[in-house]
Amino acid sequence: MLYFITKAAISGVIIAIVSEVAKRQPGFGALIASLPLISVMGMMWLWREKPDVANMADHSTATFWYVLPSLPMFLLIPLLLNRGVAFWIALLAGCILTILLYLLMTAVLVRLGLDL
Repeated sequence: MLYFITKAAISGVIIAIVSEVAKRQPGFGALIASLPLISVMGMMWLWREKPDVANMADHSTATFWYVLPSLPMFLLIPLLLNRGVAFWIALLAGCILTILLYLLMTAVLVRLGLDL
């Protein structure tokens, strides 16, 4: 249980740092947020708990493919905000777009023989 709490605390601290930096310097906060810190930390935790090469390779490959459909969200949200849409609505629209693109990506990849 202590290990789980440690993982959660470290992950939470990184998120808190990003939000604090972004309040003062939005671009630098975005740079930190865009780093694959969570993915890398997740891989480190996973490797520590289950050092399996095939599992890690599969996880890494799936992470790559799932990042791609999440990117348009970061274009839609500012587009909507700059057009006067409320933040929560813009965020919700971005999340819905991402979910739809995840489903599309998964369906396309399965047809191409890559089952995530």
